[in-house]
Parts: sequence; C-alpha cells; structure tokens
Amino acid sequence: MHELTREQARRIAVRAAGLDARRPHDVVGMVRQTAMLRIEQTPTVAPSADHIAWSRLGASYEPPDLTGAISSGLLFERGWMLRPMSDLPLFLAGMRTWLDRASARGWFDANEDFAQSVLDRIEDEGPQTSRAIPDEAAVPWPSTGWTNNRNVTQMLELLHMSGRLAVVGRVGRLRVWDLAERVYPEVPEVPADEARLVRSQQLLAACGIMRDSIAVAPTELHGIVPVGEAATIEGVRGKWRVDPAQLDLPFEGRATLVSPFDRLMTDPYRVARLFEFDYLLETYKPARSRIWGQFALPILHGDRLIGKLDARSDHDSGRFLVHRVHEDEPFSARVRADVDEQIEQFAGWLGLDLQR
Repeated sequence: MHELTREQARRIAVRAAGLDARRPHDVVGMVRQTAMLRIEQTPTVAPSADHIAWSRLGASYEPPDLTGAISSGLLFERGWMLRPMSDLPLFLAGMRTWLDRASARGWFDANEDFAQSVLDRIEDEGPQTSRAIPDEAAVPWPSTGWTNNRNVTQMLELLHMSGRLAVVGRVGRLRVWDLAERVYPEVPEVPADEARLVRSQQLLAACGIMRDSIAVAPTELHGIVPVGEAATIEGVRGKWRVDPAQLDLPFEGRATLVSPFDRLMTDPYRVARLFEFDYLLETYKPARSRIWGQFALPILHGDRLIGKLDARSDHDSGRFLVHRVHEDEPFSARVRADVDEQIEQFAGWLGLDLQR
C-alpha cells in the first residue's frame, strides 16, 4: 500500500497526462501517452482534439498534423475518440460483439438490406458522408431522444462500431466513411479478457492515479480489471490505484489552458478531491445560471488547477474574446504573468487577436 500526499498524487496525475514541463515529440506519441484523444466539435473556443494537442505540443502543433496522422493510418477513430492504430487489435473483439452489447442487433437485422446498401455504395463510389446516403431503412430507429428516426446516422454508427466502416476524415462536422477493410491493417484479434487488461493498464498509465475499481471514463471501458498498486492519499477518502512506474519521478510543472474534455478532467470526483477544484462545464445551463461562463477553460499552474478562463473565439471578427479570468484564490504577480502569457499564446495559435 502506497501512502501519498495530495501533492504527490496531483503531480503523478499531471505528469501522466503529459501536462508537465516535458512535452511529447509528436501528435501520435501524445495520443499514445493519453490513451485516447477526445473529439468534440464544440466551436466556442476550439475543437477539443486540437486544443488538447496544443496544450501538450504548444505552437508547433497544427490541425493538419492530426488529420495527416489519420489519413496515413497512424491513428484511428472509435466512439468519438482517436487512438493509435497499433491499439486496433485491442478493439477487434469488442467490435465483433458490439451490436449485441449495445442492444442494437434487432434493429440492425431488421434493416439488413439497408446496411448492405450502405456498404455497397461506399465500396462502389468511395468514401461518403451521411448526406450522400439515402434513407432506405425498413424499420425506423426507435428512440424518444435526438436520434429518433435518424436512420442513416444510426446505421453508419452501428457499422462503424461493429468494425465494418472506418472514419477517414471530416467535411465540416460531418464524418467521412470508408470500408474498414480498406483502412484498417490486417492484425490478429487480442482476446477480450486480455484486451480489457491491457486497456486498463493503458488507462492507469494515462491517468497515473485513479479510483479503485471504477472506470475513469465509462465510454472508454465499462469497468476495469485491477491494475497498478493500491494507494491511499492523505486527506482524501477512498481507495486508489497508482501506476508504480510513475512513483518517485521528478516533477517540473508549467502553466497551460486545459480543455474541459482533457484527460486530466475525465473524472470529476478525482478533480474535486485531488485538485480541490470546483468545476462544471456550463454549456447547457441557462446563461443566467452560469458561474464561470459557457465554456470556461480550467487553468493549470504547476500541479494545481487554479482558476477558469471564460473566453470565446469569434472567427468572424478575428478576435479571441476574454470575458473574465476567475481566480480561485488571488493570483500572485508571477502566476498572473504566466497565465497571461498562456492566454496570449493560445490566441496567437488560434490566429486571433486577443481582446480582453
């Protein structure tokens, strides 16, 4: 049992996430270190994948780096997350059983002709977006939510998650689909139990420290097998698991603006307990109810989350509009200078003029 202070636990988490002074060498190495790269097309500040890459690679990163890694087969997308293509064998068993686990087999089988029509069209005409696919569903998709009767997008998603289609790019916010057999390399399938173990180890390595027996990101892996070693954190309740490879490593922090969808922010409980940071993404709250802003960015300084940046990218006017910097505790002059420098660098990387 490892006994850690809260500071030690925070430093392990920040270092594991790639947000310390060391920086990954390239975007593929960054995705490998974080075990995935979340895709969100929210336009308020920047697409999440690009923001997350900038916060680690800095101004040297450009969005074409990411699209190039996808088109060259170094990364693949699954479940709105990008992963190293070398991890594909870990997902093949899950793809094969996905329809049954998602309780979608009945609808899919009832629309077998529709599914085959989609695959035939893409095989004959090449990669397609959802807008190019006619709705030929025999049975509409059953839902009372936003997916109700969205038959084309649901069929494409099912074909994707079951391993028959792959995402090869985007046109605006629309994904571009191609046959998986033309995109994925031929690799052996890792058995499901072994794959769960390896993916659990990857998650722990990417998080450094995580709650025991709880999936840090349920959309990545529903439940984890025990990995790492048991730990307690001084002043923090609960059982934890730590990656032993990250114990007793040196730590040098830095300042940056973190995406709400960053690996560091994945588990709200961990954020609240380890970092003593009060945060909630308020995009879907009424404006009058917001505390920190529509899309407030957590501010990291060293091993602490110290505030939130309420800002918005206005590409029509070419400005990065900073509404307010929320200081959880009053910033010192040095901290304020570090934060201001990050805001200026972020605006510059976005290609926007900073306006406070």
